[in-house]
Formats: sequence, C-alpha cells, structure tokens
Amino acid sequence: MNYTLHQLHIFLKIAELQSITKASEELHLTQPAVSIQLKNFQDQFPIPLTEVVGRRLFVTDFGNEIAQAAEKILNQVQEINYRTMAFQGRLSGRLKISVVSTGKYVMPFFMSDFMKENPGVDLIMDVTNKTKVVRSLERNEVDFALVSVLPDKLKVSSVALMPNKLFYVSDYQRELPKSHTKQYLFEKLPLIYREPGSATRNAMEGFITENRYSVTKKLELTSNEAVKQAVIAGLGCSIMPLIGIKNSLRNNELRIIPVKGLPIITTWNLIWLKSKNLSPAAVAFLDYLTEKKEEIINEKFNWIKDF
Repeated sequence: MNYTLHQLHIFLKIAELQSITKASEELHLTQPAVSIQLKNFQDQFPIPLTEVVGRRLFVTDFGNEIAQAAEKILNQVQEINYRTMAFQGRLSGRLKISVVSTGKYVMPFFMSDFMKENPGVDLIMDVTNKTKVVRSLERNEVDFALVSVLPDKLKVSSVALMPNKLFYVSDYQRELPKSHTKQYLFEKLPLIYREPGSATRNAMEGFITENRYSVTKKLELTSNEAVKQAVIAGLGCSIMPLIGIKNSLRNNELRIIPVKGLPIITTWNLIWLKSKNLSPAAVAFLDYLTEKKEEIINEKFNWIKDF
C-alpha cells in the first residue's frame, strides 16, 4: 500500500461529512479532485470503503474502521509537528473551544491576535447551542467553552469577558399602537423563539414566565441568524442578544422596543473544568486574555455601552 497523508485527510473528511461535495467545499478542493483521490485511495483496498445508495454516499463498516485509523495517524503526525515546534521554542498545540451560537460574534475577537502571534497553535471552534456546549465540556472534549450562563452541575473555573444584553426587537417598519402594553407585545404579536437548549430561549422563556404572559403565536428557528432574518422580514418579534444585531440596528432593519424589565443582562464567560490539566497552549491563551481582555473590549465592543 502506498497511500498518502493527503489521501487519509480527504477520506477522513468524506467519512465525517458523508458527502464528496461537502468534503470538497470544506477542504477548498474541486469535487473531481476529491473524487479522484477517493478512487486512488480505494484502489489500495480489496474491500469497499464507501457505497452509493440512490444518490447518497455511505461509508461501509470497513470504511469507518479505516477512517478511525486515519484519524489516529493524522493526530500523531500533528503531534510530531507540535513537538518539533516546541523544541524550536515556539508555542504549539491545539485549542478546542465550544461556543454558544451568539458567541460567534464574540470569541473570534478574543482569539485573533493570539492566533496571529502563535502560528504553531491550531484552533478548533465548534459553534452550537448551550446544551451541546455544556455536554462537550462535561465529556472533556474541549479545552474551553464560551457561555452566557454558567452551568449548574459542573465545577468550572471562569474568566468573565463582557456583558451580554438581550432586548425585545421588531422589524423597523412595524407599526405599534401608541399606548401598547407589554402584554400586547408578548400576547398579540407573533414571537420567534430559538430551539430548546438555547440560552437565549431559556432567558426569553424565563422573562415570559416571570411576567405570566400567555403566548399564543410563536415560531421556532434554530439559529440567531435565522431568527434575525425572520424578524427583519416581519414574521414576528423576539428577544435577541444585542451583539448579533448591531448592523441591522444601524441599517434600520431592526429596532429595539423599550420594555420594562429589559434588557436581560448576563455575562459572557470563558469556562473550563476545574479538574482540567490545561495544555501549554491553553495556559498561554489564558495569560493572553488576562493581559489583553480590557484592551480588546474597549477597541471592539465599546459600542455596547450606548445601549
């Protein structure tokens, strides 16, 4: 057998995504190039790695075993690279961070200069809802997590980054009665929710429960971006994090409706398990945050003080 690391990498990505098209997009290769590499890789095995049923590609049981072996090999190769850089006096390693959906507007600004200063560090950032973020932290699958509400059942250490403000928003063109009440906003207008497990949804439902509103019209969408676009289109109103709607407010696509008791204010926290043995890259990132946090907030997020 004479397969290459490149072929292992391509096949692993195909196995993860169950699609040649998606693999080619993520790897920034053409679909024919990925197909050729898959064929060349397959030609070295007497047993099929994949099969096509209908128009869908499936990885066989044998293919899944090869994918697992490929992942181990590629990880070991990466470890060799990290060790080489360490002997050269360069910070190296891998940082894995799980981020709640709205956190994608926050975390990159705290990572950017650190990654530029340390090219030997690889970043893997997964963006999902709070439930999955906490689960990945609990399973020790990540170094850090970014959340706006600290988990109850985990013993974690944390660094507070900045406030997270949630406001009631509507599309800019929506006309409201001059003497509208809070009850009107929550019971007469359609409300757009995030999916179960989202911290934004939990905050929104907590506010509604606390005020004993009876919501009769509601939609459910699975990302803050989808909620934002639905509100802009006039499908309804929502309680949304300020951090994700700045441009839409400035462009007069959305507007904040003043509501007593809002905004809901929480804090973005970078958290990690207290029992976690942090890698040199993770320790270096925490040191970087301690030194640069306030500078980043003042430079990138000072506009939040206006709301």
